Amino acid sequence: MTDALDLAGLAGRHLDLVTAPFTLPRSRVLVFREGDGVRVHTSEYERRLSDCRVLDLVEVLDPDGAVLPVADVRPERIAFGGPPLAAPAEEPEVRATLTFADPATLSLGGHPGLRVRLTHPDGRIEEHALGPGLRLHIGADRSVTVEPGEHAEALAATTEVWRDWFARCPRVRDDLQEMTAFCWWVLGANIVELPSLGDARAIVPSKIGYVGLWQWDAYFIAVGLRHGDPALAREQLDIAFRFPQPNGQLPDVVHEEGVLATSDDLPESDRANLRRAGSQIADPAAPVPLTKPPLAAWALRKVLDAEDAPEWVRRQLATVIRSQDWWFADSDLDGDGMPEYGHPYSSGLDDSPIFDGPLPTAAPDLGAYLVRQDRELAALLSRYEPDADVSRFHARAAATQELLLRMWDADAERFLAFGGGETLRSDTVVGLMPLLTGTLPEPIAAALRAAVDDTERFALPWGLPTVAASDPDFSEERMWRGPVWINTAALVAEGLEASGDPERARQLREQTVALVIHGGGPHEYFHPRTGQKARTATTAFGWSAALFVDLAVTLSA
Repeated sequence: MTDALDLAGLAGRHLDLVTAPFTLPRSRVLVFREGDGVRVHTSEYERRLSDCRVLDLVEVLDPDGAVLPVADVRPERIAFGGPPLAAPAEEPEVRATLTFADPATLSLGGHPGLRVRLTHPDGRIEEHALGPGLRLHIGADRSVTVEPGEHAEALAATTEVWRDWFARCPRVRDDLQEMTAFCWWVLGANIVELPSLGDARAIVPSKIGYVGLWQWDAYFIAVGLRHGDPALAREQLDIAFRFPQPNGQLPDVVHEEGVLATSDDLPESDRANLRRAGSQIADPAAPVPLTKPPLAAWALRKVLDAEDAPEWVRRQLATVIRSQDWWFADSDLDGDGMPEYGHPYSSGLDDSPIFDGPLPTAAPDLGAYLVRQDRELAALLSRYEPDADVSRFHARAAATQELLLRMWDADAERFLAFGGGETLRSDTVVGLMPLLTGTLPEPIAAALRAAVDDTERFALPWGLPTVAASDPDFSEERMWRGPVWINTAALVAEGLEASGDPERARQLREQTVALVIHGGGPHEYFHPRTGQKARTATTAFGWSAALFVDLAVTLSA
C-alpha cells in the first residue's frame, strides 16, 4: 500500500512551478519559477496574476554569491542546490529549502553561510542571512515583512499538512495512481478560505485566475472529492447552496466579496457587454440572472453515495427544489414550458456556437439536466422524506422530456438548440447530453451513440470535442468550440451508460484519463487532435482534477 508521503512524492513530479505553482491549502500565496529562483504572487478574486506581484525574484546565494538553482519540488517544500530540475535523473543536492510557516508566511532555511536576495516589484533589492531560518510574512496589501523564524518547525508542520491530505488520496490502478496523486494535490492546493463565510473552505477552479466558488465547478469538484474527503465535498455544496435568491435562483459564484447572481454583481466593465447580449424577451435594461445548469441533485446523490448524511441532505433538499422550480417559473422566458438560458454564462459553455444567435436559448443539454434533476429529486425525497409526494417531479420530468424530444431533428439525426425561436444548426456536445436521461426512444439513443463513434464528428484522436469536427464552427483551440473538456466527456460517458452502452462508456472514460496523463495534467481544456493543453487554457484546474479522480476510481473498481 502506497503511503501518504509516497503519494506526495508522485504528485511532486508534476510541480514544475510553471503550470503548477507551490502553495498550501488555505493559502493565497503562489510561488512560481523565475530563472534559477522563484517569484511570489497572491491569488485574488477578479485580479490577474500580473497585478498581484509580491516579490519579482527570490534567490538563494552561496557564500561566494552564486545563485543556487531550484533543484527539486515536493508539495511540502522547494529545494535549492543542484543539479537543477532539468536533470531529474540525478539526486538533487539540497542546500536550502522554502516552505510555509502559515498560509500567509513563507519560511526559508539552509546550510550556514547562505543568504537570500529579494527583488521587489518596485526594483528594491535586499539581502538577508538565512541563519537558522528566515520568514517572509505577506500582508493583505502584498507587503513583505522579513524576520527570523525556526525553519525546521515550519517544514515539519507543512509536511504534516500534506501528509494528512494525501492520506485521503484514493488508491487506484497502478497506471492511474501518479496522475491521481497529482490531481489530489490540485484539489488541496486550490483550497482557499472565504473570510466572509467564517472558516469556510472553498476549492476554487484555480488559484491562477478563478478565485471563487462557481456553482457548476462545486458540483464537479464535490463528485471527485467524495472519494477521499466526503465531508469537504459536502462543504463545497453547502457554500454553493448558501445564498439562494428570494425567487430560489442559485448564484453563479460565491466569492469573498459576496455573490454573483445577476449582471449587476459584475464589474462595471462587464455589465454593458452582458446587457448588449441579454435576452431579447427579458427587459434588456434589467439585470440578467446568472446561474449554472441544474446538476445540484445529481451532485448531492453522488456525494451521499460515498457517505450517507441524512440530516445534512434534508437541510439541502428544500434549496435545491426551489432552484429547480425557479428554472420553470422564471427562466421559461417564452412561456412554452421548456426553460431557456437567459445568458450564455448560465450554461457553463459561454462561448459555444449555440449562443451565436439571438437569446434566450432553448438547448437540449438544459432540457436533459432538468429531466435528470427532477428524477434525482424524486429519488432523494423518497429516500430521505418517505412521506413526501413526489408525483409532481415525475410528472414534470415526463413533460420536459416530451418537449426535449421536439428538439430532435430526424433528418439531421441530432438534437438542435433554438435561439430566440430561431433554429441553431451547430453540431455541438450539448446535443449529446439527452443521453443522461436514460429514457430516450431507442432509435434516438442509437443515433447519439453513433455520433459519439463518428470520426468525422466526435470520435477524434484525443477525445470528445465540444463542437463536432465537421461543423463550420469547429475550432481546435477556442474554448467550448472544439477543445476537449473533462466535464463534458464525463457527462457523455455517464449518458452512454445510462442509455444502455456501458462498454462504450468505459472506453470513453479510459480515453479521457489517458488524455489527462498524455497532456501532462488536469488542464482546463485540451487540443482534440494533439491531446496537449490548449493554448489559452488554465492549468491545475479544479474540476478536471476532481473528475480525473472520479474516473480513475470508477475504472479501478
